[in-house]
Amino acid sequence: LKLTETLPIGKYGRMRKHFLQENRPFLFNELVLSESLFPHLLETEAAAHQRIENLLPALMRKAGVTEDLKRRDQIAWVGALNNIRDRVNEIVLNEVIFV
Repeated sequence: LKLTETLPIGKYGRMRKHFLQENRPFLFNELVLSESLFPHLLETEAAAHQRIENLLPALMRKAGVTEDLKRRDQIAWVGALNNIRDRVNEIVLNEVIFV
C-alpha cells in the first residue's frame, strides 16, 4: 500500500487526521484504503480557513474591535482580538475538525 501525498497538510488537516485516527478508526482506514485521505484532509484544511475568513471579521465588527480602538487603546484591541481568535478557533474545531 502506497499513499500519494501531493501537498503539505496544514494545522487543521493534521488535527483532523489525528481526530480520525483516535476517534473514527474505521473511517480513517476506509479513507486510507481508498486513497482519499489526503484529499479529505486538504478539503478540511480549506474549509477551516474559509470558516475563519468568514467568522473573524463578523465577530470583530460585532465586538467593536476596530482600527479606531487600535489607535486609542492597543492593549484592549490586542486582548479583544485574541479573545475573538480563540472563539473562532473553538468554533472551527467543533464545526469542521471534530465532526
